[in-house]
Amino acid sequence: MKDNETRDNETREKRTKGGTVREVINFVLYIGVVFVLTFLVIRYVGQRTEVSGSSMENTLSHGDNLIVDKISYRFRDPERFDIIVFPYQHGADTYYIKRIIGLPGETVQIDADGIIYINGQELVESYGREVISPDKRGLAENEIVLGDDEYFVLGDNRNASSDSRDPSVGNVHREDIIGRAWLRIYPFSKIGFIRHQ
Repeated sequence: MKDNETRDNETREKRTKGGTVREVINFVLYIGVVFVLTFLVIRYVGQRTEVSGSSMENTLSHGDNLIVDKISYRFRDPERFDIIVFPYQHGADTYYIKRIIGLPGETVQIDADGIIYINGQELVESYGREVISPDKRGLAENEIVLGDDEYFVLGDNRNASSDSRDPSVGNVHREDIIGRAWLRIYPFSKIGFIRHQ
C-alpha cells in the first residue's frame, strides 16, 4: 500500500515539476512573441513621436503625441501637403515634422510678398499660419529645382520654422522620410486623425 502511495506521490511531483517547467517555457515564449511583434510594429508599421516646438502651429502644438504611419509610403509616394517626419541631418536622434510643399522635379520659389510659387504658378493652400516675411524666404528667395527624389518642406508656422528654406535642413530626400503623421493620441481633448489635405 505504501509503495503505491509513494509511487503516486512521485508521479504527482513529476507532473507538478513538469507543469511548472511548461508554464515557464510558455511564459518565456509569450514574452518573446510580444517583443518580436512590438519590434516589427515599431520598425515597419508605426511609431509614437512627440512634437517639440511651435513650427507646425496651428496644425500641431508643442507636446502633441502622434502615431507616425511608416507603412503607407512603401506602397505610394508622398503627396503635396502630407505632414512627414524625417531625421535632422546635423543632430543625432533629432527628427523634424514638416509639411510637403514641393514635389520631385518641381521648382519652388517664394517672392518678396511671401507668395509660394510651384513651377511658376502660385500655390493655393490654407496651412500657413501667416504670410512669409521677406527675410524668412531663405534659400527659396531664388528658384529651387528639386531633384527626382527631393521634397521641399515647410512648417505651418512659416516665420518660426527651420525647414527647406534653411541650408542646414534643405530638401528632404525620399529615402530619409520615416513616415507620415497619422493620429494624434495626446492631449486627449485633441485625439483624432491628422488632416493633411
